[in-house]
Amino acid sequence: MVSRIIPVDNFDLVVFGATGDLAMRKIFPALYHRFIAQQMPADARIIGVARSDVSEENFRKLVQENLQKFCPQSVKQHDNLQDFLNNIQYISIDVHGDKGWALLQKAMRADDDTDNNIVQAFYLSVNPSLFGIIASKLKQHHIAHKQSRIIIEKPFGTDAASAKALNAALRTSFSEQQIYRIDHYLGKETVQNLMVLRFANALWEPLWNSTHIDHVQITVAENIGVQGRGEYYDKSGAMRDMVQNHLMQLLCLTAMEPPSRFHPDAVRNEKVKVIESLEPVAQTDIVRGQYLASNINGDADGSYHQHVNNPDSMTESYIAMKVNIGNWRWAGTPFYLRTGKKLRSRCSEIAIIFREPPHMIFPKSSHQRANSLIIRLQPNEKIDLHTMAKEAGLGGMRLTEAVLNMNFQDTINNQLDVQDAYERLIMDVIRGSQTLFMRDDEVEAAWEWIDPIIDGWHKANHRPLPYEAGSAGPDDALMLMHRDGRRWQEIEP
Repeated sequence: MVSRIIPVDNFDLVVFGATGDLAMRKIFPALYHRFIAQQMPADARIIGVARSDVSEENFRKLVQENLQKFCPQSVKQHDNLQDFLNNIQYISIDVHGDKGWALLQKAMRADDDTDNNIVQAFYLSVNPSLFGIIASKLKQHHIAHKQSRIIIEKPFGTDAASAKALNAALRTSFSEQQIYRIDHYLGKETVQNLMVLRFANALWEPLWNSTHIDHVQITVAENIGVQGRGEYYDKSGAMRDMVQNHLMQLLCLTAMEPPSRFHPDAVRNEKVKVIESLEPVAQTDIVRGQYLASNINGDADGSYHQHVNNPDSMTESYIAMKVNIGNWRWAGTPFYLRTGKKLRSRCSEIAIIFREPPHMIFPKSSHQRANSLIIRLQPNEKIDLHTMAKEAGLGGMRLTEAVLNMNFQDTINNQLDVQDAYERLIMDVIRGSQTLFMRDDEVEAAWEWIDPIIDGWHKANHRPLPYEAGSAGPDDALMLMHRDGRRWQEIEP
């Protein structure tokens, strides 16, 4: 079996913040990979926009340097790099003023009065404070039209009030059907495979409930600190930076009811229902932490306080919490969420832990474990089913754990060049598919659940617990599970 490349319509994609880190590290490499895969039309155009007053030639050189840095093998293996670079334009624009907007308007090929089948999209890879301003300018200067699409990156506000204000600002210039709120986790192959696993197989869905599942663990662990992002992160923390979006999305996809069909609003309706069913979380079911300075293998590094340059910071770099969903399917089955910086290794996974058999006919064994389905998102995307089997050899019936690997890459004999999440998501914008993008009510509902938790910390003057860099987090996080007679999955690379 080989992957099919389905070409998209011709398009003009305007990338605001085109000289920034995200654009150079993710957006342009993603577009280049889709170009050499022949998914993009040969004359699709990319227009970079930033404040810098650089020539188009120098901007193309900057893109080329970063492509050689972030996707060197692709650059070496293909001889059409220059063709891709020739499709890139650059315009210097003053977002707050009028400089450059007329040039951008002139450069666009699509408008309301033409039927040239050219999609028009605007990627706002800029500070969120500029989202509303840019959206307004695009309308004011008659650049965007009713068929245009606008893409924004998180954070989508810092609380419910700011999220609602942002949504209102965007809707003055674009309809909700034109707004694409991107969360790169939803573009990962294994995350999408989760929906297929559940809803395209008769095997799993009958077991996907509190009758058969003991609990669910969702882990997003990072082995790096916040250095370089300290100023932003100290105003955000793990709750706002990770739980409100990435972990919330994984929770929704794991817990949602089957949609009536695979349609953007049908899928997103079910995700919103999960968020609205989340029960309030007691402060005793939350553990917050901050990493200490480390000296791992002779490599000294600073503490969280040093990285954010704030010795009095009370912002968490780690959070673990027990969450309950108050609906028919999940009553009695808790979801344990955790995420943190400077942990043992980089690892993102969903662990579905099934209940033990009601009656065990075999002698109890130290190797005996409950069945589990481990969905690894990164690194080394795969799906493993942990089952019990007879240990080979003579000497009686001894049980051991066996792992059935459902790695989809193995299934198709590694013939699929797995796309980066940004590649898939940008192409989905061009197709006009919003299935993997967040809707306004979904964002607002998540903040309305998060806000009381953060308010509770502030009122209690709650200070995060210290934890060793390279560990699994604060010891209290282990106790969060142990008191329920459960244990966390190991954080493994």
